[in-house]
Amino acid sequence: MSQTYRTLRVARSDEGVLSVVIDAPPMNLIGPELVRDLVALLGELESDQDTRVMVLESADPEYFVPHVDLTKVAEYTAEAVRSTKRVLNDLTLPGADEIRADARRFHQLVGSDTVKARTATLFAQGLQTRGPLELDLGDRIGAL
Repeated sequence: MSQTYRTLRVARSDEGVLSVVIDAPPMNLIGPELVRDLVALLGELESDQDTRVMVLESADPEYFVPHVDLTKVAEYTAEAVRSTKRVLNDLTLPGADEIRADARRFHQLVGSDTVKARTATLFAQGLQTRGPLELDLGDRIGAL
């Protein structure tokens, strides 16, 4: 585990046991910080081949994780949206190498003599000038 957490104390044993002490005063209420730390920890564990089991404990002897901190619901919602957006972006957006490869391919295609000739023909026909096609393009696409 290379990451540090604000609300978790993490220790690993040689036997593959990961001890996690939840330390989110007061009372270990579930709030944005604790959720962010737990999500990050679970994300790290996905690629961790050495951990066999995780043991959760509470730094507060009176409480484990009793309830959501209602005073931070707005922050929690905003953090949930940010976390969800990060996950969705990671799942759906291409990586930088893929974007660069696509850009190189695009430049190769538009740089070909065939594409240059077709583009010149379209420009000569007025396709790049302000006119009905440009002004009505959205409506025409919407009508398809």
